[in-house]
Amino acid sequence: MIAVLQRVSSARVDVDGQAVGAIGPGLLVLVCAEQGDTEAEGDKLLAKILKLRIFSDAQGKMNLSVQDVDGQGTPGGLLIVSQFTLAADVRGGNRPSFTAAAAPEEGRRLYEGFVAEARRLHGAVQTGIFAANMQVHLVNDGPVTIPLRMPPASRAGC
Repeated sequence: MIAVLQRVSSARVDVDGQAVGAIGPGLLVLVCAEQGDTEAEGDKLLAKILKLRIFSDAQGKMNLSVQDVDGQGTPGGLLIVSQFTLAADVRGGNRPSFTAAAAPEEGRRLYEGFVAEARRLHGAVQTGIFAANMQVHLVNDGPVTIPLRMPPASRAGC
């Protein structure tokens, strides 16, 4: 699975002009399931996201995770948005190929499982709508943008 994390002061996703998910301080998580991914890759990715220390502590150092955004144990929000285009391959020319992305049904299943596990472990979770045309609005804090990838077990070690 692939994710791009953006530390945000706020973020919102709209579908057909209506907000469907919004958070204050936290992480916008763009996520893509690739062919061969299983729940195991999603679980590893989520564990990394929840523990990644990319929020500033009282001394201004990146020492806090999204689980303790304010330094007092108050969690930040997660806005999780499906984005199959993270699997784009442009090595063959100027038109991206998305053949590495999971098939839509499998991608939806893995995305929904990822979101369910995020809600179980974190609680402060909002989402976009899988396969919808979404407009994502964010105020990137820092800016801090971090790409993450958990390759399928079949490609681990590549």
